[in-house]
Amino acid sequence: MALMTTQIIEYTSISFYLEVISFMKVFLPLILISIVLILSACSTQQLTPITASESMMGSGSNPVNSENMDMGLASSGATPTPGSMMPTNPEAAHMMEPIGGSNVQPATETSGGQPLPFREENGVKIFELTTKTVQWSILDGVNVTAYTYNGTVPGPMIRVNEGDRVRIIVKNELDDPTTIHWHGVEVPNSMDGVPDVTQTPIQPGETFTYEFIAKPSGTFMYHSHFEGDVQVTAGLYAPFIIDPIEPVAQPDVDVTLMISEWLVRDGRTYAAMPMSGMEPNFFTINGKAFPATETINVKKGERVRIRLIGIGQFIHPMHLHGLPFKIVATDGHPVPEVAQLTKDTVSVAPGERYDIEFVASEPGQWMLHCHILHHTTNDNVEPGGLMLVVNVTE
Repeated sequence: MALMTTQIIEYTSISFYLEVISFMKVFLPLILISIVLILSACSTQQLTPITASESMMGSGSNPVNSENMDMGLASSGATPTPGSMMPTNPEAAHMMEPIGGSNVQPATETSGGQPLPFREENGVKIFELTTKTVQWSILDGVNVTAYTYNGTVPGPMIRVNEGDRVRIIVKNELDDPTTIHWHGVEVPNSMDGVPDVTQTPIQPGETFTYEFIAKPSGTFMYHSHFEGDVQVTAGLYAPFIIDPIEPVAQPDVDVTLMISEWLVRDGRTYAAMPMSGMEPNFFTINGKAFPATETINVKKGERVRIRLIGIGQFIHPMHLHGLPFKIVATDGHPVPEVAQLTKDTVSVAPGERYDIEFVASEPGQWMLHCHILHHTTNDNVEPGGLMLVVNVTE
C-alpha cells in the first residue's frame, strides 16, 4: 500500500512539472514580449521630456518664448525637464523673452566703464545714474539690445576714496522695476539693493537714492539685483573702485576688465543662461568682443595692474601670454606678499574679482584670453570673444 502511495505521488509530481513546462512553452514568449514592450514604453517616457525641452528651448535661430513654449508642449504632451522654464509660469516665460523696451535708443557712447563725474555737497560725493535701454555695439556689424547705466556697457565707473560718503541717485527709465546691489561694498543693510527684502523695487519712472560710506578699499562692482538672470546679463553692471586712504605704491597702468556673455539670434538679444538652448554665442570684455576689445598699451618696465571682474554666468580661466603675474588681491581684499601666487592663468567665476600685477619685461603684442577656447569665438567663429592685446613697447 505504501509503495503504491509513493508511486502515485511521484506520478503526480511528474505530471505537475510537465504541465508547468508546457505552460512555460506557451506563455513564456508572451511574457518576454510584454516585458520588452514595457521597457520600451518606459524608455520613451524618459526620453520625451528631453525632446520637449529641446522643443521648448527653441532650436536653430529661435530660442523659446512665451508663444512657442505652450505650443511645443501641447503638441508633444510632454513634461519639461528640471531647469526648463515652465509654460504655466508667466514670470519664467518673461525671463526668456527677447530683451527690449518701449524706448530703445542708439547708444551715443562707444566705450563703457569710464569714470563717472560727480558733484560734492557738504562733504558728500553725489553721483547720478539712469537706467535705460540702448542698442549697443559689441562688434562691427553686431549690436545688442542692452539694459544700461547711463547708456553704456559696462556702466560708468564709480571711483572714490575709502571713507568717502557717497550718494547715488538712480532714475529708472526701463519698462521693468530694478534695484542696485553694491557687490562687495560694506553698506548698511537698507542700502543692499535686494528687492522686497531691503527695499521696494524702483518702479519705471521712479527715483531712489542710495547713500553710504565707501569701504573697504578694493575692486568692487555694482549691478541690478532685480531679475538678475536677465537684467545683469543684459548689461546692468559697472565697476566700483575704492582707493585706499593710506598711500600705497600705485601701478603705472591700472585697467579694469568686466567679463560677460551675450546671446544674439536673428538680430534679437536674449539673456544668456547656462541652460540648454540659451547658451551665449558672444563673449565680451568691457562690452566688446575681439577684435573690438581694447588694447592695453604699456612701456617696457612698467608695472601693470589688471582688475578682472566676472559679471556673467560662466567661469573664464584668463590666460596671459609671455608675462607671468602675481595675484595681489581677491574680491577686493589684498593678498599678503608672502601668499601671492605667481601664475599665468586665473579662473574668474561669476561674481569674483582678481587683481593681478606684472612687470612688462618683454616687448611685443601679448594676448590675454579665456582658455575655454570656445569663449574666444564670435557666433562660433574664431578668433573673437574674450581676447585682447597687451602691447608692450620700448
